[in-house]
Amino acid sequence: MPRPHLLFVTGKLAEPSLRRTLAQVARQVDFDYTVAVLPITVAALATTPWVAKHLTVPENIDRILLPGLCAGDLEQLFRPQGVTIERGPKDLLDLPEFLGGAENAKADYGAHDITILAEINNVPRMTLGEILAAAQALRASGADIIDLGCDPGDEWSQAAETVRALRSEEFRVSIDSFNAREVEAAVAAGAELVLSVNSGNCQLARSWGCEVVAVPDVPATLEGLDQTVATLQEQTVPFRIDPVIEPIGFGFAASLGRYLDVRRRYPQAEMLMGVGNLTELTDVDSAGVNVMLLGFCQELGIRSVLTTEVINWCRSSVRELDLARRLVGYACRHRILPKHLEPDLVMLRDPKLREHGEAFLSELAEHISDRNFRLFAEGGLLHVINDKMHLQGTDPFDLFSQMSQKEPIDPSHAFYLGYEMAKAITALTLGKGYVQDQALRWGLLTKPEQSHQPTPE
Repeated sequence: MPRPHLLFVTGKLAEPSLRRTLAQVARQVDFDYTVAVLPITVAALATTPWVAKHLTVPENIDRILLPGLCAGDLEQLFRPQGVTIERGPKDLLDLPEFLGGAENAKADYGAHDITILAEINNVPRMTLGEILAAAQALRASGADIIDLGCDPGDEWSQAAETVRALRSEEFRVSIDSFNAREVEAAVAAGAELVLSVNSGNCQLARSWGCEVVAVPDVPATLEGLDQTVATLQEQTVPFRIDPVIEPIGFGFAASLGRYLDVRRRYPQAEMLMGVGNLTELTDVDSAGVNVMLLGFCQELGIRSVLTTEVINWCRSSVRELDLARRLVGYACRHRILPKHLEPDLVMLRDPKLREHGEAFLSELAEHISDRNFRLFAEGGLLHVINDKMHLQGTDPFDLFSQMSQKEPIDPSHAFYLGYEMAKAITALTLGKGYVQDQALRWGLLTKPEQSHQPTPE
């Protein structure tokens, strides 16, 4: 097979760095290449109509790669027959991985067998409209079943009406209550699961005609669980077992041991874990905790998890669990480490931190011929480069003072630079990558930004 021939489109400033990168990658990935240098300083600022006026495609090209930030419709570009055209990565430092593609070869990634129950707490205190809106948001985040969390004490008179409304919107529904009349109303209206039963109320489950969650009589032990399971089996009531996870400091380690014990006693039983007992009650961002607990569940065959999103650090728990079940499912199926598979779960820092290095920044400073500021955050320093200066430091205020002394900066440009410097110093503080005019990467929480860089004519 002949080696593919790739055409890389770039601008004047990135040309030296691109050529150095391609000289290494082409040998590893085995392709030939040509570099087309457009008459523009930064090709990422060019639009496809502008590129179409200035790009000449040589013969024998198989694939054309534009800069990842090049905006516009690719169909506007001339394309010889049989030649593919696409955008490359937004950052040149990502080009080797982009061209190799080996890390992205995960054909069955995303398959999972863990069901997410998302609880709406204190539903008796909410209007029907509020409950439906919350359910919609939870389903959009990845929830499979909406769990209606009732309050102990007064009986909730709207259980049937609420379940019917949810079922009419094609939600799967569970009811979390020990009040028999609330449960009866909910299951009659279409609830498919009851949380929870123990030896005190499991006799009622025969008349409900739905699945239930069996829990111990005393949560800190397995007391009464075997009796409840035996009763449900005699009544042919489908069930899931929840040995109940305890918060740290209140028997967390022992409660994990109870899950192992129950799996040994009931090797074929469906099981559930209420992960919110840990995430909601621990001072830590929830994503890492959710991944660890989902890994435990995947290995042990626990196919249901229950979560809430009440406290602020848990407000994205359902989305985290949805990604985590895909990650741990893939890792366990293929017996590989759950690493370099799900970057959207790495939020505080970045999966990889790439830096251009001093040599690149110095070379860039020598070749820039316009007054537009280029900002970088590398090696613990902020860098500011244009045709008049190459400043570096750790204090954005000090850098801005030096910049304004060298040349006037209008208010709108000052606002833009202040915003970008705030992002850059945040990146340095947390060990994140910073690329000017792009959003900082926050995994599943990333909010794309509209470019504010000037567009060439």
